[in-house]
Amino acid sequence: MAAIQRTASASWQGDLRGGTGRIGSTSGVLADTPFTFATRFESAKGTNPEELIAAAHAACFSMAFANYLSEQGHVPQAIETQATLSLENLSLNRMHLVTRGRVPGLDAATFKRMAAEAERKCPVSNLLRSGLTITLDAELAS
Repeated sequence: MAAIQRTASASWQGDLRGGTGRIGSTSGVLADTPFTFATRFESAKGTNPEELIAAAHAACFSMAFANYLSEQGHVPQAIETQATLSLENLSLNRMHLVTRGRVPGLDAATFKRMAAEAERKCPVSNLLRSGLTITLDAELAS
């Protein structure tokens, strides 16, 4: 596969607590999307860098797991992943993945083993692994 590049940008105006920022991406999915101190460190509605990293990890892992299952002859009907990134004392330190899948003909133990194997192949997991502890819960849906 040819090398690809994806671009996003951000700007910030003002001080940390009172300022505001905007995020954009060349795809247009993020278009002048606002973020603030309150959306990052409190529970205000809006996005933040940690949420975007978690979303990227959930998406990448779901795709990597579906690909790995398919390569092993187990095409999934669905893979759903939730990623939770922890920010403590101004340090990103943990990512917890919870994945659930419907895969015909696969037992729960094999699903869990294959999920762990796929996590080690996920490009975003591999990027984050040097700075974060990554944990994974995998459940096969019936």
